[in-house]
Amino acid sequence: MAIVVNKPLPEFEANATNGVKVSNHSHSGQPVVLYFYPKDNTPGCTTEAMQFRDKFKDFTKAGAVIFGVSRDNMKSHDLFKEKLELPFELIADTEEKMCHMFGVVKNKIMYGKKVKGIERSTFLVGADGLLKQEWRGLKVPGHVDEVLKAVKAIKKAAVTTV
Repeated sequence: MAIVVNKPLPEFEANATNGVKVSNHSHSGQPVVLYFYPKDNTPGCTTEAMQFRDKFKDFTKAGAVIFGVSRDNMKSHDLFKEKLELPFELIADTEEKMCHMFGVVKNKIMYGKKVKGIERSTFLVGADGLLKQEWRGLKVPGHVDEVLKAVKAIKKAAVTTV
């Protein structure tokens, strides 16, 4: 089942760092940012993780939870998280279940060869469990600010409808 904006996420379960279990219901009642990235310890992914880290307090203040998702294993994630002092958890999607569910596995050309890789993408799930917004094939500069702005907008919309 594909994910669609303004629809609930399909059922899923995943393991994250620090023994955290994540599912489509595990964080009901708060916005969830799922950012998919190609690989731990690569330049673009390191920059993106540090930008989410640096804005973490702003996301928390807006009530949101952040999860980074890649195909790296838990050991790689633990080391990456520790090295960058990331205050959020990383999901190890080693079997690519979430990557395929969110449609972020793409064919890429790397050094002249066709390879299967992760398209840098972010998904914002509302407190109601509905997918509110998606960013696909994005560039790192300015992206985290854009996601934070969207989180604040859904928080403000929730406050005005209560």
